[in-house]
Amino acid sequence: MDASPTDTPGLTLADHARRLNSRAPGGAHLPALILITDRRRLGDPMPAIRALPRGSAVILRDYDLKDREHLARTLCGLCHHLGHRLLVAGDARLAGRVGADGLHLPEIMAPRARRWRARRRHWLITVSAHSGAALAALSGRGADAALLGPVFATASHPGAPCLGPTRFAALVKTSPVPVYALGGISVDTAARLKGSGAVGIAAISGLAGPIGERSKS
Repeated sequence: MDASPTDTPGLTLADHARRLNSRAPGGAHLPALILITDRRRLGDPMPAIRALPRGSAVILRDYDLKDREHLARTLCGLCHHLGHRLLVAGDARLAGRVGADGLHLPEIMAPRARRWRARRRHWLITVSAHSGAALAALSGRGADAALLGPVFATASHPGAPCLGPTRFAALVKTSPVPVYALGGISVDTAARLKGSGAVGIAAISGLAGPIGERSKS
């Protein structure tokens, strides 16, 4: 399962995500690539969103922004124009007001997925998870997918424990919902997810540069 960066030279992060998605159960109904906004690490998300391949998804995180609703409306319009789906993190009512395509819930809010699934059957609902127990708890709760991580070491949480590709793949195998890889994902570390069963990739910093950047060969 664990591939080295040189096993798949010349691939972009979007290429890696598409390969994972095409081989994962349920992948045809889920975006391969998810961009998560973060003003501190990504800055202006607009260029990164414009660079995403059509059919991607964007999660508006940035919980503490004073102009969050204005940004949500702007992102919603841009995403729909480009053929992407916008999910609002942690605020279903805001997602509904701006016409977003779904909701992302932090792990602590995961039990709310069932309620919003009943109310918004067409929404894409994702949740965060950091352990096998958190994934197992999603069974029957209405979430479409989980973002599991951190898979690799990440600059946002230096020194924090990470799952690693082998442990990540083992958790994906037992998960009741499709799983996205999150944390420390770059064009080079993404090659190590080959065969993991992940349905795609979610990233912040990994998508801050040009999507066309290719793996080192």
